Amino acid sequence: MATKTNPLIAIVDRKLDVSHFREQHWEGTFWEYLDVVVENPSVARNAFQRVYDMILTYGKEPFTQFKNELTRYHFFGDPIGHGADAIYGLERPLMTLVDFFKSAAQGYGTERRILLLHGPVGSSKSTIARLLKKGLEGYSKTDNGKLYTYSWRLPRLRGTDEGEEYYPCPMHEEPLLLIPPDARKDVLDAINEKLPDGRKLRLYGDVCPFCRKIYADLLDMYGGDWKKAMEHVKVKRLILSEKDRRGIGTFQPKDEKNQDSTELTGDINYRKIAEYGSDSDPRAFNFDGELNIANRGIVEFIEVLKLDVAFLYDLLGASQEHLIKPKKFAQTYIDEVILGHTNEPEYKKLQGNEMMEAFRDRTIKIDVPYNNRLDDEVKIYMKDFGPDRVKGIHIAPHTIEVAAMWAVLTRLAEPKKAGITKLQKLKLYNGKNIPGFTEDSIKELKEEAPREGMQGISPRYIQDKISNALVSHQAQLDKAINPFMVMNELEEGLSHHSLITDEELKKEYKELLAVVREEYEDILKAEVQRAISADEDAIKRLATNYIESVRAYTQHERVRNRYTGRDEEPDDRLMRSIEEKIDIPESRKDDFRQEIMNYIGALALDGKKFEYNTNARLLKALELKLFEDQRDTIKLKNLVSSVVDDETQQKIDVVKQRLIKYFGYNETSATDVLNYVASIFARGDSKQEE
Repeated sequence: MATKTNPLIAIVDRKLDVSHFREQHWEGTFWEYLDVVVENPSVARNAFQRVYDMILTYGKEPFTQFKNELTRYHFFGDPIGHGADAIYGLERPLMTLVDFFKSAAQGYGTERRILLLHGPVGSSKSTIARLLKKGLEGYSKTDNGKLYTYSWRLPRLRGTDEGEEYYPCPMHEEPLLLIPPDARKDVLDAINEKLPDGRKLRLYGDVCPFCRKIYADLLDMYGGDWKKAMEHVKVKRLILSEKDRRGIGTFQPKDEKNQDSTELTGDINYRKIAEYGSDSDPRAFNFDGELNIANRGIVEFIEVLKLDVAFLYDLLGASQEHLIKPKKFAQTYIDEVILGHTNEPEYKKLQGNEMMEAFRDRTIKIDVPYNNRLDDEVKIYMKDFGPDRVKGIHIAPHTIEVAAMWAVLTRLAEPKKAGITKLQKLKLYNGKNIPGFTEDSIKELKEEAPREGMQGISPRYIQDKISNALVSHQAQLDKAINPFMVMNELEEGLSHHSLITDEELKKEYKELLAVVREEYEDILKAEVQRAISADEDAIKRLATNYIESVRAYTQHERVRNRYTGRDEEPDDRLMRSIEEKIDIPESRKDDFRQEIMNYIGALALDGKKFEYNTNARLLKALELKLFEDQRDTIKLKNLVSSVVDDETQQKIDVVKQRLIKYFGYNETSATDVLNYVASIFARGDSKQEE
């Protein structure tokens, strides 16, 4: 038998807070609740106000991107789930989404609309819905997100036992709705008088038919004495929960033959008809449809446009008038966010259906495209394939990156501007500098392709293919995967991709894979070059010699040779051999050298010392020069022939260790990269000989 000394029980005890549990299960009288409202009016917010405040609770930060002022809302980084459902690269549509809730919270009209997320498959529509539902559940458990509902305390009607029973409001309604309509406006005015604009309380309608019946019976019993009727009300804290069907609902289309509108608005409880004598008695009705139980919170309609037309008509009143029509009962008020999502083909059908004009008129569509920034796309896949998730298999550097690069390339529109490729466009969108292009150029590229990101390869496809590579026979043998294995999976999968039937499109996507392979080769060559030239002492000596020559050249002086002690002309051959590595032409060498001296002077004015690695262009030139000087001594291309002397092998081992230390390779992947880059150099040398 377990005891309190059991360490597992101790862990559970540490996680449980009894006082917190009691707070979340607070109960009190209606009068005590009115005191709560006076002290903290936010407890009586409507659903739209609550969702908006929930998002703001987690904070936001402004940032500038391509001369546009944007806002990043931390809520969409999924702080509740520790980033499991984090959304990356969709700041613009998420800002539009938050603006929708802001407008609805202030009663400007969007609270009478259906929120429709529209975009290609796998573009985070469901994730956004899941975040909002999960966030609202968590928010209702906090002090800032408190809300309340009520039960009726009535004499026991069944059996012979004396006593009382509690009948909870089936739609978890706001207790303030129990204030008579004639007095409610004045009560709200008194509360709102203390609140700033934009934070005013707004209540919808009247209580549900079930509570209306009990309410009326109590007033009859007490001769219209409202206060005595309210003595039968017990107010309690409401914790929203999708699993418990409290304030969070989800509806998914099914077979039309097995589905009717009662799934939305509730149905008759035939077992209780005998007890209450009529099927029109609200006590013989289950107010448990998805729109009923989602009251006070949010209801998600999955693939909403696949719903039967009769269901869509139900949504018209639910959104515009906040009313639903349960069978055999008057229209019933609801207070909830109606959120639907759909993909492109279904939305096009809606546009072509004149009968659905009323539905279109009551929706606010927010386009949720695919992400088009490489760094953000990499983050999406790192959630599933980062080192915390993948154990025992080494994922070689750039494996995730090349897959993400290809995914983004398939989503980009062909640039209309001459002299720019899709790959360059990808780099510009990712914040890289490309000579000849400014932030205004990027703005033009975005404006010429307003629907960019609404088509292309889904992140799910990429995730599936990376998964395939991880469980492949080769990966199990090597305990590693590399970019080529993933690229092969991506290409092979295209031939039987269920959503791509156009052969021309498949051909285009395969051509983009070739672009990615070429870019990956360039990345590998650059890394090996940097690893070879990572001899800090050697690069410092080279930088010192270059700067001394440049200083002397720009000031028309001679340079003292430290070995001979004689003054000599600046070493133009050394300077040109470095400058040519970054394509500085002969005609521009004076300008570049003066630019370097001006840069050094500006640092000195700021009290800073020049270091060889502070100027990115110069650093690149120095690394390439040093690589060229050392490549022949290392004889990297000899790796291909497997004939390497001991001295060369030692140098290669040093380079390999640098790849492991600085670039994230392991022993196997570093060896593979060196062999591959060696083969590239060998191919290049053989072509030159031809």
